[in-house]
Amino acid sequence: MPTSLTRPVAPEPYALLPPVPAFTLTSTDWVHGARIPDVHTNTPSGSNASPQLAWSGFPEQTAAFAVNVFDPDAPGVAGWWHWTALGLGPDVTSLDTDAGRPDGSGLPSGAYHLRGDDGVAGYVGAAPPPGDQVHRYYAVVHALDTVDLGLTPDTPPGAASCALVFHTLARAVLMGTYQR
Repeated sequence: MPTSLTRPVAPEPYALLPPVPAFTLTSTDWVHGARIPDVHTNTPSGSNASPQLAWSGFPEQTAAFAVNVFDPDAPGVAGWWHWTALGLGPDVTSLDTDAGRPDGSGLPSGAYHLRGDDGVAGYVGAAPPPGDQVHRYYAVVHALDTVDLGLTPDTPPGAASCALVFHTLARAVLMGTYQR
């Protein structure tokens, strides 16, 4: 075990990608920039429930959406993927609280989860190492130019993230924080 997890704060990850227009992402569960409620964590006090998300103002030509939750502050060089949902049609403009259930029952027909860095195909909540710096959790909705990204449920989330760069028309970002 390292004697210290002290390290620089990772850059804002989506600022490192090619710029695209923004649209609006809101949540009845998360407040942008504020602490994530425990119910959305994978901690002893949490329920591992994905946040409610709703989006609007995306480009008219949007063919599909992808949703993910990413923590760039995990103690490693690649961050941590907590959730990726693909196959969301252009008529899907919200996901209910706990839509990220691993059994897929919270997603609309045709949508599916990728396995995150925990190995779970579904949402896995915030659980930074105790005593570590504040972690930022980016809930992101990508408005896509195609339904078929050539990805399968076995695609790793980092590979999916790379594929999304080439098909994202616009992006909406909501960031919550967590520390324990």
